[in-house]
Amino acid sequence: MAMQPRINYQLAAAIRLGKTARSKRYSVDSSTKVYNSMRNQDRPDTAFTTHRAKKTGKANACSGRIFVTVSADHFGPIPPENDPIRNRGVLVGDAWHDRMDCRQWGAHFPHVAGIAGQGSYGAQSVVLSGGYEDDEDHGDWFLYTGSGGRDLSGNKRTSKVQSFDQQFETFNEALRVSCLKGYPVRVIRSHKERRSSYAPQSGLRYDGVYRIEKCWRKVGIQGFKVCRYLFVRCDNEPAPWTSDECGDGPCELLPMVDEVEDATDITERRDKPSWDYDEVQNCWLWKKPPPESRKPIDIGSGEGTSSRGKRKAKKASVQKKLLKEFGCQLCRKVLSFPLTTPCAHNFCKACLELAFKDQSFIRNRASGGRSLRVQKTVMKCPSCSSNIADFLQNPQVNREMLAVIESLQRQTEEANSEELNDNNDENLVDDDDASDVSLDDASDVSLDDASDVSLDDATEVSKPSDSIDKVLEELKDNDLNQQYKRRKE
Repeated sequence: MAMQPRINYQLAAAIRLGKTARSKRYSVDSSTKVYNSMRNQDRPDTAFTTHRAKKTGKANACSGRIFVTVSADHFGPIPPENDPIRNRGVLVGDAWHDRMDCRQWGAHFPHVAGIAGQGSYGAQSVVLSGGYEDDEDHGDWFLYTGSGGRDLSGNKRTSKVQSFDQQFETFNEALRVSCLKGYPVRVIRSHKERRSSYAPQSGLRYDGVYRIEKCWRKVGIQGFKVCRYLFVRCDNEPAPWTSDECGDGPCELLPMVDEVEDATDITERRDKPSWDYDEVQNCWLWKKPPPESRKPIDIGSGEGTSSRGKRKAKKASVQKKLLKEFGCQLCRKVLSFPLTTPCAHNFCKACLELAFKDQSFIRNRASGGRSLRVQKTVMKCPSCSSNIADFLQNPQVNREMLAVIESLQRQTEEANSEELNDNNDENLVDDDDASDVSLDDASDVSLDDASDVSLDDATEVSKPSDSIDKVLEELKDNDLNQQYKRRKE
């Protein structure tokens, strides 16, 4: 190691990240890229184009003002209380000229994608626009095809030919989550779905909420597997194509779909749905609490997000990034009792010892009844081909890195506890005084206080923190502080 020193790239990357985050507050760079943003209340009432638009029309248009006070991940119908302008919400039969107008009223937020949702959270809305020829529309129920399966790279962005199988991931997984949870999904039909007799003649139309009762995968018309979803209408308002005065009733029997017999990866809901029909009130409502929104709502008050919340978010993100740099290359988790090999790779002590648990350092050789000289066993580093057999005979814990990791973990826990306390009682602390930790403090991660590791010289170590006294005592007991001695053959 002394003859051929190696750079510890993980430690160097963490130090570089800390320096960069610390200097962001004080450095002023004229070449820094500027991101233009506009508050919702400052936007015009219709979609618009800026001087940066390279194409005419709405190809590069920006969305107009959002008129409803719902988040982008809102499930179910949009009620009147979220419509401060008209005080009626979004009703079945409301129509819009294009997707930009549809977005402004919260029915379907994505400009292009036909599915609005998040993989582990659920899907909020879909648009029937004739994108896949496997779709079947029967009005009160329809078979919807998932997204993906097409090569859209290069000049194939408008390709209609499927080239590989669809999987239950991203948007398709979001629809499956809504199926399992029984969430209501808003359905918008587009005039582009020309095969359906229920599509509007022009523009887009909101047709109410549906529930996904079942999903599966089957071989589609083009020979590749597609994700299929059975949507059944469950809205309190009548459909636009009927003359009924009331909405849908409880669905006792699902439509018979023949293709399910040859399908794979069939998913059906086992528990009671979150959105269901109430026999007492004779309407559809939330039987379980709707999922909590994870996205902010811009209500146009002009106050914006508090600087306190921004500072805490930045602090947490910097700490998470730094902890990610200190990761074991075997278990892929934050290092525990880190060991730095002579080849400058970092591992948990337990992980590295477990990797060579059944191997001995030397092996006896015998040939024809006579003994030969013992030979050392070659133990290669899990990340490279370097022999670390001598290092494993007396491994030393990297105390400097251990102190930094414990400092980051302690600060992360404190930040989480502070955030939890603030959410429980936000009125106890003023916005200007509650968050004494700025982005500068978050990026420094108190390396000088917790581990006395300077960002300019990571090798200098002074008095360690009290949280690792037991670790240091163990190191002394095992005589890990002595210089490493090689065994002679």
